[in-house]
Amino acid sequence: MNVAIGGFLGGITRYELSVLLGGAGILYANLIGSFLLAFITYYFIERGLLAAWLNAGIGTGFVGAFTTFSSLATTIVKLESQGVIASIGYFLVSSLGGLALALLGFMLA
Repeated sequence: MNVAIGGFLGGITRYELSVLLGGAGILYANLIGSFLLAFITYYFIERGLLAAWLNAGIGTGFVGAFTTFSSLATTIVKLESQGVIASIGYFLVSSLGGLALALLGFMLA
């Protein structure tokens, strides 16, 4: 239930930001969401300062609905511990693969 409530609030916030700022709203949502998810993950969750149910509501729910880019950015940062090559490789495969599959979907539609 907390993920649904967070998702509802995150989606509404993204929509309102888009209405307020036009096309730049999504860019700002992606940038703000990337910061929020990383900060919440590394400051509160890793230190055990946030209950798991609240983490799910804020991270998965609110930030996840606010932007999906934040999950990608945070995963790339986490992969840094496995080395720069893993981090860069994940970024390239995600970005270029995502673009290629979006183009394929567009062409097949």
